Amino acid sequence: MAFEHKSVLLEETVDSLAIRPDGIYVDGTLGGGGHAWEVCSRLGDTGRLIGIDQDADAIRAAGERLKEYGSRVTIVRSNYENIDAVLDELSIGKVDGIYLDLGVSSYQLDTVERGFTYREDAPLDMRMDQRNPQTAADIVNTYSESELYRIIRDYGEDKFAKNIAKHIVMRRQEKPIETTGELNDIIKAAIPAKVRAVGGHPSKKTFQAIRIELNHELDVLNNSIDRMVDRLNPGGRLSIITFHSLEDRMVKNAFRRNENPCICPKTFPVCMCGKKSKGTVITRKPIVPSEEEIAANKRSKSSKLRVFERNQD
Repeated sequence: MAFEHKSVLLEETVDSLAIRPDGIYVDGTLGGGGHAWEVCSRLGDTGRLIGIDQDADAIRAAGERLKEYGSRVTIVRSNYENIDAVLDELSIGKVDGIYLDLGVSSYQLDTVERGFTYREDAPLDMRMDQRNPQTAADIVNTYSESELYRIIRDYGEDKFAKNIAKHIVMRRQEKPIETTGELNDIIKAAIPAKVRAVGGHPSKKTFQAIRIELNHELDVLNNSIDRMVDRLNPGGRLSIITFHSLEDRMVKNAFRRNENPCICPKTFPVCMCGKKSKGTVITRKPIVPSEEEIAANKRSKSSKLRVFERNQD
C-alpha cells in the first residue's frame, strides 16, 4: 500500500512559517512528506529541510516523494523529541522554522495490519515506531483496571471510561485480547445501546487513548516545545497542528509561557524573577480548516494550528 496522507492545513501551515529561500526548516513529523514537499518548493539552492519521523514506512515514502530536491533534504529516523540530538549530529545550531503535524497519519489508519483502526479486524498493534517492543495488546492485557480507567478517561475523554476498563479486565480473564475486533466488541458491550445509536463510533475514544499512551504522545509533546523554541533563530517560527483538546491546550499554554514567562506575583511593580520573553504568539486563536477542507478530508475536522515566533534579539 502506498503511503498516502492528506496533509491537513497544508497552505496555512507552510505560509505560517514565512519561508526564507535560504532558511533551514525542520519537519518533526515527516509522514508521507506532504508539508515537506510544499516547504521544499519554496526553498532556494541554499535552503535546507530536515525531516524527522519514527515510522519506517513514512521514511521510505517521504524519501521517494522528496528525492527531486536532492541534497536540500536530510531525512532522519527518530522521534521529534530528539531534535537536539538530530541537529547536533548534523552540526546545525539554530533553524528558521519547525513544524509538527501531530496524531496518526491516514496511511497508519488505513493500513489495517498496523492495528490503529477500529473499523477493521487486525492485531492490536498501534506502534508509530515498529521498533517499540510494546504494543497496544500489552497495554490492554497488562494494565490494571485503574490504569486503564485513567488513560481512557484522560486521553480518550470518554464518560464511560470506568465501565470500559471494567469490561476489558473481565474479558481478558477468559483469554488475552489480541485483535481490534475483540476490543471493539468489549467496548460496545460497555456502552449503553441508546448512546451507541446516536454517538460516533463507540471505540474511537478508547482506541485514541491507548494509542496516545503507547506512543507517549503527550509526554513527547510536553517535553519538546520549549526546546524547539530554543532552537529557533531570531524571527524563526514554530507551527504545531493538533487534533486533540489535550494537545491543543498543551501547545497553547507552552506558547503563552514562552511569551510571558514572568512568575512574579501580580502585586510586584516590576519583574524580579528575571525571566524574559522568548517571543510572540502569532495565533491568538488557532487556525482551523475551511469548510471546503473538512468536506474533502473529514479527518481534518478537529485540527488546530498554533504558531509562535522567536524574538528578533
